[in-house]
Amino acid sequence: TVVACDSMKGSLSSDEVARAACEGIRGISMDIDAVGLSVADGGEGTARAVTEALGGRWIGATVCGPLRREVKAAFGVVDVDGHATAVLDMASASGLTLIPAEERNPAVTTTYGTGQLIVKAWEYGCRRFVIGIGGSATNDGGKGMLEALGIRFLDGDGRPLSDGGASLARLARIDTSEARTDILSSDITVMCDVENPLCGTDGASAVYGPQKGATHQMVEELDAALRRFADVAAATTGRDVAGIPGAGAAGGLGAGFLAFTDAQLRPGIGTILDIVGFDEAIADADLVITGEGRIDSQTLSGKVPMGVLRRCQKAGVPVVAIAGAIKEADKVTEAGFAGVFAIPTGPMTLEEAMKRDVAIANVKTTCSQIVKLFYTHHRS
Repeated sequence: TVVACDSMKGSLSSDEVARAACEGIRGISMDIDAVGLSVADGGEGTARAVTEALGGRWIGATVCGPLRREVKAAFGVVDVDGHATAVLDMASASGLTLIPAEERNPAVTTTYGTGQLIVKAWEYGCRRFVIGIGGSATNDGGKGMLEALGIRFLDGDGRPLSDGGASLARLARIDTSEARTDILSSDITVMCDVENPLCGTDGASAVYGPQKGATHQMVEELDAALRRFADVAAATTGRDVAGIPGAGAAGGLGAGFLAFTDAQLRPGIGTILDIVGFDEAIADADLVITGEGRIDSQTLSGKVPMGVLRRCQKAGVPVVAIAGAIKEADKVTEAGFAGVFAIPTGPMTLEEAMKRDVAIANVKTTCSQIVKLFYTHHRS
């Protein structure tokens, strides 16, 4: 049995879920081989999950947060095919959770700290980068990140723009004369699970701006500013990236990477499954258990359980999903899961269920019962 679950946010990390599940499974019979993998979908927590899965090093760093206040961020350093590879979440430097709700304002938030984190990983010796861009507080097209890498964004008078997406409305010229071309031309994989273009009704500002604090008027202004950014970037680099799926991810950070680096945008869960050797792990598996904190119809849109299911369907391995809460179970099982099971083993409040020791006990019990049922049926 292979266990590959996302974290249960606010309760257990991916690695903790896997260890609890495997302990519960081994408690049934030592004859059952249980393998746990730390996985994630490119959002917050991805870097730690990959670093833990591959036995890498976790490196702390102090960088600028979304509002230029110092924050404690970190990146992982892992060995991938003999290369020192940095794994980082932009959310650890520029994430929405770093700002109190009353201060959220995508007109002024910056991705500068994400760029600083990339530079620190380069200085540590990494020449390959795997970057998750979920959970951003920003809408600046990656301007801040690129500024940290030496690119200057100037208005009509040749003055640097202020932080945030709104200032891009005044963008006249992009100066790349002092750009860190060594970093910009390095091997960069961006984990991106959305296909939004940069601008328009499906773009970064319209779809994700409101959850970052944008008013209706601000959404229109930010959308126009990102259009300006795309036009000037295209004139500078020769790359028109505005309409590329994923350009609108993380407030346009996807567009920033596409326009000024040779980065590849790849689905987050697919990238992670490749890195942790998932296909090899399930080659001889009888059953795979996956899951996340809450399972509903959104699970079917690039989340960890769906990515695991697709790989397992190709390999002909049945998949069971577990979750702290379940909604629309019928839709989920229709997608191909053998079953969907809630982790709580009895009536309890959400607060109680999310306590670490309670969650661990519930994961152990639920997974042991699933596997016991499966192997009883399998061997009969």
